[in-house]
Amino acid sequence: MPDTIRIHRQRFTVAFDYAVVFTRDAFDPANGALAAAMGAAMGAATEAAIQDGTPRPRCVAFVDLGVLSGHPGLPAAISAHFAGRGDLPMLVREPVVLPGGEAVKNDPALIGQMHDVILGAGIDRHSYVVAVGGGAFLDAVGLAASTAHRGVRLVRVPTTVLAQNDSGVGVKSAINRNGAKNQIGTFAPPWAVVNDSAFLDTLPPRDRLAGMAEAVKVALIRDGAFFEWLERSADALALFEIPAVEHLIRRCAELHMRQIAEGGDPFEQGSARPLDFGHWSAHKLETITRNLLRHGEAVAIGIALDTRYSVLAGLLPEGEDLRVAVLLEHLGFRLWHPALARRREDGRPLVLAGLEEFREHLGGRLTITLLAGIGRGVEVNAMDPALVERAIGWLALREQS
Repeated sequence: MPDTIRIHRQRFTVAFDYAVVFTRDAFDPANGALAAAMGAAMGAATEAAIQDGTPRPRCVAFVDLGVLSGHPGLPAAISAHFAGRGDLPMLVREPVVLPGGEAVKNDPALIGQMHDVILGAGIDRHSYVVAVGGGAFLDAVGLAASTAHRGVRLVRVPTTVLAQNDSGVGVKSAINRNGAKNQIGTFAPPWAVVNDSAFLDTLPPRDRLAGMAEAVKVALIRDGAFFEWLERSADALALFEIPAVEHLIRRCAELHMRQIAEGGDPFEQGSARPLDFGHWSAHKLETITRNLLRHGEAVAIGIALDTRYSVLAGLLPEGEDLRVAVLLEHLGFRLWHPALARRREDGRPLVLAGLEEFREHLGGRLTITLLAGIGRGVEVNAMDPALVERAIGWLALREQS
């Protein structure tokens, strides 16, 4: 190496620590879950404000418009909750209501509106943004919060099964771009998460069901005993009995958090993404259907497809694919969509393009999680298009039977 080149390596470690709180009626005046989630730092800041006039931490709240159909009084309840408690930051304006669902992720102008609210309210890195809504809404608000002042404190209050058991407890935020899922985003752990089971009571049937796909997914790759519990509890879950649903959410969230903390790659710098089992085709199906197929519905199809592929590839014993399909169908998922039958000009299934799009989004080698057993995922670096077509044909036959 020439003498003119000098390399100095910089290395440091940053520890992340955030609470995920499970409660009911989080914005009831007597409920201290939100204050507990924000933690001791909030209490210390409040005490300092009393002692020496230090400004009380500030806060703004964003609310998913879709949540208001079941909870029309939510903005007022949030305002009253902050006003009535001395152990919370100062809510500096009425909660801001914005569209949720994929609409918020497909409109970058809404991110600009959030930035205007955050910066206009004087929110800094010691202040808070509270986001109340479904997973897509939390993704978008998370992106705005993580890019304002290079990152302000985000408190998530997920309102769907999918958000409470999966995306809401994770470390990612993103919006869509040019029809592709999650193309613009950040890795930014939240300050805290509050899972409020009362929001589940008013969910539409499709949203109740959709989030259960992620529980099946994480059970299949990480916890065979949890999968067996899902099988035994399928009747109760299909009827959306709250005790069963609450257990599903807690266990799924625990497994998701464990993967982030102990999987060795929380910010996905490598090529593997085990938590995205079944997602390469799911993301493509969402795009093909222009999001008429919900994320959880697409993931259920993707799980069934990749489980059958695992059998065809000799990784998983014959019959385990049937076991997975029966559970998903028992819960209420349909494992077929006409988009699976669409073909490219060369005659190959259109959904196969999802493999390359998945690789491009992740970068590096194509790495797909398949199954070597119930509760045991395995990584592969290639998928045989002919076996994918056979797996699609298997799903088509199940639809016809």
